Amino acid sequence: MEIDFLTAHMRNPPIFRGIFSTLYPLPRNRLIICRNEPQHCNVARVQACNASLHFNSLSCNAAHVVGHNCPEKTPQIQDSVGKKQTFQDSVGFAAAHVVEQNPTFQDSVGCTVEKKTFFEDSVGFADVQAGAVGCKVESKPIFQDSVGFAAVQAVEKSPTYQDSVGSRRLSSKELKYGGKKSLVDLGEFQDSVGFADCSSVEKTPNFQDSVGSRRLFTKELKYGRKWLVEKDDGGFLMKGKKREIKWYSEMLKDYAGKLCLKEGKALHGEMIRCGVEPDSHLWVSLINFYSKCGDLVFARNAFDLIPTRDVVSWTALIAGFIAQGYGSKGICLFRDMRGEGIRPNEFTLATVLKGCSMCLDLEFGKQLHVEVVKGAAFSDVYVGSALVDLYAKCCELESAVKVFCSMPEQNSVSWNVLLNAYVQAGQGEEALRLFSKMSDSELRFSNYTLSTILKGCASAVNLRAGQVIHSMLVKIGSEVDDFTSCGLVDMYNKCGLQDDALKVFLRTKNPDTVAWTAMITGLDQHGQKREAIQLFCLMRQSGLRPNQFTLASVVSAAADSVDLSCCKSIHACVYKFGFDSEESVSNALIAMYMKFGSVLDGHHIFSSMNNRDIISWNSLLSGFHNNETSYEGPKIFRQLLVEGLRPNMYTLISNLRSCASLLDASLGKQVHAHAVKANLGGNIYVGTSLVDMYAKCGQLDDAEMIFYRLSEKDVFTWTVVISGYVQSDQGEKAFRCFNQMQREAIKPNEFTLSSCLRGCSRVASLDNGQQLHSMAMKSGQFSDMYVASALIDMYAKCGCIKDAESLFQSMASSDTVLWNTIIYAYSQHGLDEKALETFGTMLSEGILPDGITFIAVLSACSHLGLVKEGRRHFDSIKNGFGITPSIEHYACMVDILGRAGKFNEMEHFIEGMELAPDALIWETVLGVCKTHGNVELAEKAANVLFKIDPKAESSYILLSNIYAAKGRWADVSKVRALMSRQGVKKEPGCSWLEIDNQVHVFLSQDASHPRLKDIHKKLEELASRITAAGYIPNTNHVLHNVSDKEKIDNLSHHSERLALAFTLVSSSKNKTVRIFKNLIICGDCHEFMKLASIVTNREIVIRDIKRFHHFSHGTCSCKDYW
Repeated sequence: MEIDFLTAHMRNPPIFRGIFSTLYPLPRNRLIICRNEPQHCNVARVQACNASLHFNSLSCNAAHVVGHNCPEKTPQIQDSVGKKQTFQDSVGFAAAHVVEQNPTFQDSVGCTVEKKTFFEDSVGFADVQAGAVGCKVESKPIFQDSVGFAAVQAVEKSPTYQDSVGSRRLSSKELKYGGKKSLVDLGEFQDSVGFADCSSVEKTPNFQDSVGSRRLFTKELKYGRKWLVEKDDGGFLMKGKKREIKWYSEMLKDYAGKLCLKEGKALHGEMIRCGVEPDSHLWVSLINFYSKCGDLVFARNAFDLIPTRDVVSWTALIAGFIAQGYGSKGICLFRDMRGEGIRPNEFTLATVLKGCSMCLDLEFGKQLHVEVVKGAAFSDVYVGSALVDLYAKCCELESAVKVFCSMPEQNSVSWNVLLNAYVQAGQGEEALRLFSKMSDSELRFSNYTLSTILKGCASAVNLRAGQVIHSMLVKIGSEVDDFTSCGLVDMYNKCGLQDDALKVFLRTKNPDTVAWTAMITGLDQHGQKREAIQLFCLMRQSGLRPNQFTLASVVSAAADSVDLSCCKSIHACVYKFGFDSEESVSNALIAMYMKFGSVLDGHHIFSSMNNRDIISWNSLLSGFHNNETSYEGPKIFRQLLVEGLRPNMYTLISNLRSCASLLDASLGKQVHAHAVKANLGGNIYVGTSLVDMYAKCGQLDDAEMIFYRLSEKDVFTWTVVISGYVQSDQGEKAFRCFNQMQREAIKPNEFTLSSCLRGCSRVASLDNGQQLHSMAMKSGQFSDMYVASALIDMYAKCGCIKDAESLFQSMASSDTVLWNTIIYAYSQHGLDEKALETFGTMLSEGILPDGITFIAVLSACSHLGLVKEGRRHFDSIKNGFGITPSIEHYACMVDILGRAGKFNEMEHFIEGMELAPDALIWETVLGVCKTHGNVELAEKAANVLFKIDPKAESSYILLSNIYAAKGRWADVSKVRALMSRQGVKKEPGCSWLEIDNQVHVFLSQDASHPRLKDIHKKLEELASRITAAGYIPNTNHVLHNVSDKEKIDNLSHHSERLALAFTLVSSSKNKTVRIFKNLIICGDCHEFMKLASIVTNREIVIRDIKRFHHFSHGTCSCKDYW
């Protein structure tokens, strides 16, 4: 009720509050704030015969009576046996009033009472100066004490008096202290109603009150409780007319310290009802109270009521707004103060400078700096420290240092401000140098100073300096302090010593939430994700409540785990502790779900956020990099720009990755333009993403231009450009780039090595691959799964299947990628039975297959002609392992059915596909039609391919070869004419091999090689030996309408035969011959190589566009089925 009245009253404007108080006087009804008291007491004003009766504001009965012109000698009068006008106090005891100057008064029952003073005692009996039973009472007035008991002034001449019932005479001390017994030897008195004895007045300062609730203090007996308020320390505050205001100020200060807004408002309401006229100090106390309790509206209302505002009241209001985070409002109030002509003091300037630092208003801060210099306030150390802090937070460290150095006096505050400025700016080494200068002074280091410099050591990753600070903390005994231990944990974590950080953490006696958070964050940032989550569980068991930073770190650690259920459990904790609306936690949750591919969950959290910053958008963009959802990335980027947000480095990187996945170079160029506008084109990370985007989109010229323009290149930049060369089949450039990288002393990582190994696989560069293998062994990166799988793939694609197999078997552990690599290698080398056997071993070891695994398995079934087993494996993709079949799986199944000659079943399978047939399906159909000579189905497939991709040369060549095999030369001419009109050119067949770390390339009918004569001579010699072994040229494989002699001559100079002859001329005996070809080997060359392996007694390995052929002792690994 009291607070509602005060709230309503204070919300009125000042003028209306005055009118309201005039028209409607406030009730004389006080709020009792003392303990063991009734909550309210009605105060009655009694005036009789110009006498005033005063009541105690904090007591329940009358305090004393003051009469006018009381005579020194009082005649004896007799009362009317209690029949007089009386007033009863708040606890039911009668308190009489003074009757003066009137000859007679009528009592409460109509009896006449003669004049002169009379009193009634504390239990309702008349104790008059002319006693009720004839006893005489001499001079001096009698007074009743503050709790309703008779405490009369000492009678100078009369040693005894008669008590209120006439039973005996009272001593002067009994009359003075209100006792009913005589003073005994132990100095004890009994109170006026016979309750507990009271202690001696002289030695013991407390007595028991009238209801026996507690003992009274001497001051209470002397002054009455009306003028006293008990303090927390057991003492009392005096309240007089002047001291009452001071008491209110102290009470408001106490309530402000305890943030007791409700109690303080009640006290303010009492001040209003009592008509207290505040002085300037009390007004400032009111403003400070409301400001510290966060009620700035009441603080401003109180300020508006001040009749004369001085600099102190203005400073109090400004400080209140700034302390609550309203820096701009504080600056506006300062302008208003200056507009009223009030000059600021040093406290005002320091406070407003803090507000400028808070809202980063450097311009106004500089104006204040001028005023500081003009007003000679610069000598104040707090003003100087505030200026240093302002310039530091506004990223003007040079100005901050100048101000610091020009300060006439520097204390620990100013040193700490500048130290913190260097640390916050990331200049840890500068902070350490400043700390060294501080060490030379006589200032004593505080825990705050040492914790600040520990942050500098952490940012500079200066372990040695951090250990020196640690030793200082040990010497001064502050190592286990919660404040400094957090700094030590953070420092050791950022220096990579998690074990030392954990030791410090465990030595902390009672680690708080900040210490737990520092340790969890350190483990998370150094890849120990599981340990971070386990430490969080221990924190929960200790009973501590995590904060938003703890949960953000735990969510980040869970994002890199493999257990989505664990992530959801932590998400539930976030909701439980009420941090689901925290931006940092929500951003971490979005990133977590995006890493797990739960795009819908991440988007749901993003949509539910009230305030989204650029980090929120970046977290959302991070989930749209893969091929399935990458199209959403540019849409989100556009929406981000529409909402007026400015993209940062991470925004551009995410969007460039989406463009790379989409292979959309035009959209990537638009993002490139945004990077240039944001002055991020030269940023190493953005530049790396640009190189990656252009390389994946096939625009290597643009990628090279950006790469060489970068002023700084790290290992990731080199890896990206090397990977770009490899993906565009420019292996030679990739190796040159790798060599340049090593010359610049850039150490390759596992991704660099795996990219280079893929380049070796593409160009079949065995020598380079073996060098990379040696490098991986020396650097300790051989056990990395990426490097190991790339090595197995390299050896397999260079024709060294035995080396690949032994490498796989030497691995201590293997994942799905490694198993896929070896299964696919077996399938490509014609070891299809071994491929299927390895697949069975993989399943028995509990390794789950993925989509790539089944492509290799289905390819093995196709090579072996296993239709039923192939169908079984295809069905298990979805039904057995829950994998959605891709178009590659369907193409493998089409190849299985087509190679087996089941064309009707193959067509039904295509018609029943869940996916729409694309170019890959029809190319497969065209390939099996060539094998079986099915012209009709081949024409159907070719017509579809001509519509899907009219520029694909393989469609025209396959159809032309089918027509040529059937002798339909007219149709061959039509197809070649169609190719010419479409601008499609046939890629010439070529073969290459590597000898002495040099690659030699041969074309059919090639006449450019420097050793051409030796090659032809060796080839004629070899042909005669093979012919003698039974070789007969098969001219049906010459798909040209020429004579048989020209066909035989054409066959004898195929590129793979030239490569074989060059190998026999150049290499030593008993060495495996490895030849690589860009087209499918023809049937005639296939027979030629089988016989050549017998004649030369060598193993000949040829890799064509589809698979490997191992020729040895007259047989091929493909079993003539390819």
